[in-house]
Amino acid sequence: MKLKTSYIAAAVIAAVAVASPAFLGAYPLNVARSVMTYMALAISWDMLLRSGQISFGIAGLFGLGSYASALAVLRGGMDPFLSIVFAAAFAGVMAFALGFAILRLRAMYFSITTLALMEIFRIVMHNLDDFSGGPEGVVLPEVIFGGNSSALYWLCLGGLLITIGASWFFEKSKMHLALTAIRNDETSARSSGVDIFKYLLIAFVVTSTMQGMMGAIQVQSYGFTTPETAFDGNFTLLPLAMALLGGVHSTIGPMAGAVLLGIASEWLKLQIPYGHLIVYGVIIILVILFMPQGLVGMARRMIRAGREAGAGK
Repeated sequence: MKLKTSYIAAAVIAAVAVASPAFLGAYPLNVARSVMTYMALAISWDMLLRSGQISFGIAGLFGLGSYASALAVLRGGMDPFLSIVFAAAFAGVMAFALGFAILRLRAMYFSITTLALMEIFRIVMHNLDDFSGGPEGVVLPEVIFGGNSSALYWLCLGGLLITIGASWFFEKSKMHLALTAIRNDETSARSSGVDIFKYLLIAFVVTSTMQGMMGAIQVQSYGFTTPETAFDGNFTLLPLAMALLGGVHSTIGPMAGAVLLGIASEWLKLQIPYGHLIVYGVIIILVILFMPQGLVGMARRMIRAGREAGAGK
C-alpha cells in the first residue's frame, strides 16, 4: 500500500509538472526552469557523493556543457537540439579521461582538484578569443524552439527527468550497494570484490554527463554564454546547499531542498543581489552542524518516533 501510494503521488506530481505551462505565465515558468536546473545539478552532485567523493566541480562541467553546445552550433553548424546531446556526451568523455587521474584522489584532495578544474575550464574559455569569444562569450543566432516559454520549460523538465531516472537507477541497482560500500569502508569493499575504481568512474562520468546536459539546455534556452555566467559559483554552491538541506544519499532529499531553496533563492537575489551566496554558505554550515541528515532525514526520524510511540501505547 505504501509503495502504491508513492507511485500515485509521483504520478500526480509529474502530471502537474507537465501541465504547468497551461496555467503559468512566462515569468513563473522561467523561475520553474531555474529551480529544475538547480535540482538536476543537486541530484547529480548527490549521486557522486554516495561514494564518499565530494566534488566542487559542478559549475566546471555545467560550463563545459554550455560552451560545447554553443560552439557546436556556431562553429559546427549543428542542430541546437542535437548540440545538447553532443554537449552531454562531450562532458562525459572529458570526465572519463579526467577520471583516470583524479579518481585516485580522496577526501579534500579530490574536492580541491575538482574546484581547480572548474577554474581551469573558465580560464581556458576566457583566453580562447577566436574560438570561444573570450571574455565577451558567444551569442547564438536564435534561442531553441524560437524562445517559446512552454517548450523551453518542457526541455528543462526533460533534462530533470533524465537525471532523476539516473539517480533512481543508482538507488535501485547494485550501484547503490557498491557506492555505499565504498563510502563506508574502501578496504572492506575491496576485500569483498568491489571494483572501486570502476564504480567511481561510472558515477563520475554519469554525473558529469548530467551536469553537461543541463549546461547545454541552459545556453540553448537563453541564447548566450560567457565564462563568468557559464562557470558561475552559483552552479556549485546552490546545488550543494540544496542537497544538504533536503538530505543527501537519496533522490528525494535534493529534490525537496531544491524546491525550498530554489524558490527562496529567487527572493534572495532580489533582496540582496550581491550577498545571497553568503546566505547559501550559512545554510550549509547550519545544516551540517544541526541537521546533518537534512529535512528528509529529520522527517523520517519524526515519523519513526511517532510510530514507535504509537506502538508503545
